[in-house]
Amino acid sequence: MEGPVANSPPVRWALVPLSFLYAGAMRCRNLYFDRVRGAARRAGVPVISVGNLTVGGTGKTPLVIEVVRRLKEMGRRPAILTRGYRGSADQPADEVLEFHQALPDVPVVVNPDRLAGATAARADHAADCVVLDDGFQHRRLRRNLDIVLVDALAPWGGGWVLPAGRLREPLSGLSRAHLLVVSRSNQVAPSALAEIHVTLRRHAPAAPLVHANVEAERVVRLDGGSAQPAELAGSCVLPVCALGNPLTFLRLVETLAGRVCPPLVFRDHHRYTSRDVSMAGAAAEAQKADVVMTTRKDWVKLAPLWQPSAGANVPPLARLDVRLVLADDAGVLDDRLKQALEASP
Repeated sequence: MEGPVANSPPVRWALVPLSFLYAGAMRCRNLYFDRVRGAARRAGVPVISVGNLTVGGTGKTPLVIEVVRRLKEMGRRPAILTRGYRGSADQPADEVLEFHQALPDVPVVVNPDRLAGATAARADHAADCVVLDDGFQHRRLRRNLDIVLVDALAPWGGGWVLPAGRLREPLSGLSRAHLLVVSRSNQVAPSALAEIHVTLRRHAPAAPLVHANVEAERVVRLDGGSAQPAELAGSCVLPVCALGNPLTFLRLVETLAGRVCPPLVFRDHHRYTSRDVSMAGAAAEAQKADVVMTTRKDWVKLAPLWQPSAGANVPPLARLDVRLVLADDAGVLDDRLKQALEASP
């Protein structure tokens, strides 16, 4: 079974006929956009898409942040386009909150219609390029660069497209990629990485390939203080998260902490409540944890609830910030970004 949310074998086989239908529909859709001139609309500015083939977390948000930072270093005025998955008027989507926290001076345009979002980015924010978050399957908007992430921990979504597996489209879709990024490559064995390379080269032989490692950067406390991740070595940590693929976070905590309590793992995009905070606090107190550790994605929802609800004897809440480190000595990403910016929008 691949990935934390893979279907059980009996359920998977029952869903296989639907997967064949879904795969056929996606192939027809892709054929339409590949062959019909004008099916994909131009945004009027260069579009860089960051996406993947599977549902669940692959590290798209950190890569979007990295791409935007590089575009700013090149003197550009980027905006981020996102559909705001599971967001609402009173509670923005998790990724939107992350983008605002990491890039407070960069406009984030939330619109399921990415073409309308690109128009708003130009008209309302004077953006001269846009970064499309989770955009590989959004083919109505023409892009100058398609970056596709593959999660080394769970690369192929169980081998089936939805609903039997977690693939959004057949692996043949990789042929559209302009750049492949294998994320979390430092968390798998070299033999597993080699197998991923073989599959990628079969479906996208011409696309450059770079690795992205996930590394712990700092620990941030509620009071605004921070510490080096190495300082967790003498602590007992209770991990709490709600991620599409929590393995990266949990493995990082295991390598850093002196002792790790059984984690509390919620479904991806979970909306935390005071009851969840009370449950986490009680678990931490019962297991004598020194700190409750969460992710940047969860922090924006957990931190506002923690202090008033946690109680006097509950350990403090902290977040583990991670960074995406590209093994890209040849500067492939920067080269591809520059080519995208120079191309006709």
